[in-house]
Amino acid sequence: MLAAIRDRLPLVGGRAHPARSGTAPFSPFEWTIAGRYLRTRRKEGFVSVIALFSFLGIMLGVATLIIVLSVMNGFRKELLTKIVGINGHIFVAPIDKPLTDFADLSERLGKVAGVKLALPMVEGQAFASSPYGGSGVLVRGVRAEDLRKIPAVANTVRGGTLEGFDGAGGVAVGRRLAESLGLQAGDTLTLATPKGATTPFGTAPRIKGYTVAALFEVGMSEFDATFVYMPLSEAQGFFNRDGDVSVIEIFLDNADAVGDARGALELAAERPVLLTDWRQRNRTFFSALEVERNVMFIILTLIVLVAALNIVSGLIMLVKDKSSDIAILRTMGATRGAIMRVFLITGASIGIVGTLAGFVLGLVFSANLTAIQRTLFPGAWDPTVRFLSEIPSETNASEVMAVVLMSMVLSLLATLYPSWRAARLDPVQALRYG
Repeated sequence: MLAAIRDRLPLVGGRAHPARSGTAPFSPFEWTIAGRYLRTRRKEGFVSVIALFSFLGIMLGVATLIIVLSVMNGFRKELLTKIVGINGHIFVAPIDKPLTDFADLSERLGKVAGVKLALPMVEGQAFASSPYGGSGVLVRGVRAEDLRKIPAVANTVRGGTLEGFDGAGGVAVGRRLAESLGLQAGDTLTLATPKGATTPFGTAPRIKGYTVAALFEVGMSEFDATFVYMPLSEAQGFFNRDGDVSVIEIFLDNADAVGDARGALELAAERPVLLTDWRQRNRTFFSALEVERNVMFIILTLIVLVAALNIVSGLIMLVKDKSSDIAILRTMGATRGAIMRVFLITGASIGIVGTLAGFVLGLVFSANLTAIQRTLFPGAWDPTVRFLSEIPSETNASEVMAVVLMSMVLSLLATLYPSWRAARLDPVQALRYG
């Protein structure tokens, strides 16, 4: 090998002197030596095994980081879409008097810039039953024209229809609730609430049967098993409301613009109202999700760090094994900088190639996560336990680039000490004891 390398070095006075001839850093002969050290020979098999495991560790670490971050981003987006998409972004509640002027107030709020829909609603808890079972539900009374403007419900009808929703006197129920009660479109759902008519003996419970007009499936099991929509006028009578609503839900064009819209909505209300938004109602949930995401990032980064430390141990063993070669190269005229760059290239090649392989593997796996789930683990994802019907995934380009950059930096840092140690090797001592 040394003969082949000697042939590549410029000759000065019949001898190879890369330093005197002005060989530039990272010249071909440095790459040749580094490439030779990366190839396997039987007597250097253990060093090559360490390099292989370092490569696999970095590849799997980078791929795992990309996949986990994509899944966490997908969870946040999916949950935000489901929760906010059906619940609204800002909630307007009365302070001094009931919302009997909800029609005019909703019209004013709907004209505010950035508001997509202002939806007056009567909301209350009830007990739903059928001949096959019973369950607690959340009843929402809305106008038919407003219900058709909620994509999470109107675009997910799986049975029946929302046509004539106001006049038919029926209800729209979640698909999982219908399945648990053994109901289909056209069947009768019985609702009971303790907030019924007031009598001399107290408030009497109200029990009434409603035809199931439509079945919808939001895709989040908690909602599909709980929500029941009924016409607004029917809900006012069922919950004993005197021509008012309990809340007006505001849907914005941008869910993250709730802070900017608050002031304009308060001015448009022209009366004292209490404004809350989806971030306040779901702060604990999304904060826990963010903490979990950050902790997973830190834990999985340790995989890349351990793989980078394997590069250190592998290069140190390689330097020890190649001490005689280093001494001969130094006597042939190779500078300390050239020796350091040789081992820098050797170690960095493992880290950079491993990072790029992990980058490709992570992107391919994230893009086909749903198909992989359905193929390898059919039925393993139970939506009744995990809220969503499948594993979501959304790749963020900036996060992926941050992971790739971090891995490359760690790989380069891991090569510095072994490379410096190789450059500081004394040729005389190495030849004497090598």
